[in-house]
Amino acid sequence: MKPYVVAELSANHAGSLQVARDSIRAMAECGADAVKLQTYRPESLTLDVKAPDFQLHGGLWDGRWLYDLYTEGSTPYEWHQELFDLARSLGMECFSTPFDNDAVDLLESVGNRVYKIASFEVMDLELIRYAASKGKPMVISTGIATDREIFEAIKACREAGNDDITLLKCTSAYPARLEDANLAMIPAMRERYGVKVGLSDHSPGWEVARVAADLGAVMVEKHFILDPKLGGPDAAFSMTPEEFAKMVRILKNSDEIGKKQKKSGDSDGKSGSSEEGVISDELREAIMGTVDFDRAGKSDGRKWSRSLYVSAPIAAGEPFTAGNVRCVRPGYSLHPRHYADLLTRRASRDYLPGDRLSLPE
Repeated sequence: MKPYVVAELSANHAGSLQVARDSIRAMAECGADAVKLQTYRPESLTLDVKAPDFQLHGGLWDGRWLYDLYTEGSTPYEWHQELFDLARSLGMECFSTPFDNDAVDLLESVGNRVYKIASFEVMDLELIRYAASKGKPMVISTGIATDREIFEAIKACREAGNDDITLLKCTSAYPARLEDANLAMIPAMRERYGVKVGLSDHSPGWEVARVAADLGAVMVEKHFILDPKLGGPDAAFSMTPEEFAKMVRILKNSDEIGKKQKKSGDSDGKSGSSEEGVISDELREAIMGTVDFDRAGKSDGRKWSRSLYVSAPIAAGEPFTAGNVRCVRPGYSLHPRHYADLLTRRASRDYLPGDRLSLPE
C-alpha cells in the first residue's frame, strides 16, 4: 500500500489568498492526495505578552515574539471554505490542524473530515478530546512527545469514543537533518501503540519519505511552497513543486524502484545509479537510526510546546479558573495534564499575565 501524500500549506500563502489558491492548484498537479491547512488565530496558540518566555532565541525565528510570528503565519478563517472547496474540486481532500476549540468549530462548519494535532499540542488533552469527539479520523504528530504523552493522547481520543488514530513519526527541527529522522521508530510505534503510523517530515529532499514508505507508513506529510522567494516562517523547510512532484513519483513507484535496486546490485551500499529514488544502504541506515521512545521527549523543541500560564491578573486568594489560566505555547510552565487539578486551587500570591505556574503545595 502506498502512503497517502499530504501537502502542508501552513504559512506558505504569504498572506495572499491568490497564492493560497495557486499553491493548492500546484499541489494537485504534483499528485498530492490531500492539502493540509493550519487553523488558528495568534491567540489560539499563545499570549500577547512581552514576557521573556514568549520570545524565541536562536534558529530561524531568532528574536521574534511568538504572538507576532503566529500572526504572520495564520490562515484567515474567512479563506477556509473557499480553499476546502477548491481542493475538493481538484480531486484532493482538504483537512486542517486546529489549535483551539474555536478552530475545531470552524472546521466542522466547512466540512473538515480529518483532524491533525501538531507535535507541540500533543499534550493539550482538552483540545484532543474536543477534536476527537467530532468522530473524524485523528492524526497526531509525535515530534516532541514522551512515551507517556503519546499514551495519554491516544487515551484522550478513545475516551471521546474515537479509535481512528494515526501517529506521525516526526523530528521537530526546522529543517531536520536526514540522520535525525530515526525511522526505526515507525514499526516500533506501530507495535507499541497499536495504531496506524505515518511520517511528518521537515528534512530536505525525498529520501526520508522513501524510507518511511518502505516501512509501511500510511501517510507522508511535507510542507509545500510555490517559490522559496515568497519567504515566511516555513520557507526554509518546504518543498518546491518540482521537488514535491519528484517525491510523489518516487513514493508511488517505491516498490518497483526497490526491485530494480536489488536486481542491479545497488543495495551494496554504493548507490552508483542514476535511477530515480535509489538510496544507498549507508544513507538508509543513517535515516533508520535506532528505536528510542525517550528521544523525542528530550527534544529541544519541547520549550515551544503547550503549558499552563496565567492569562489574566489573579490576586492572592482568588481561584484559578478557565478565565485566568490558559494552555498555550511555550512549554516552560506547568504541564497541561495538571489543568483540572489546578482549577480546584487558589492562588497563594498575586499573578500577572504571562507568569508561570506550579501546583501549590
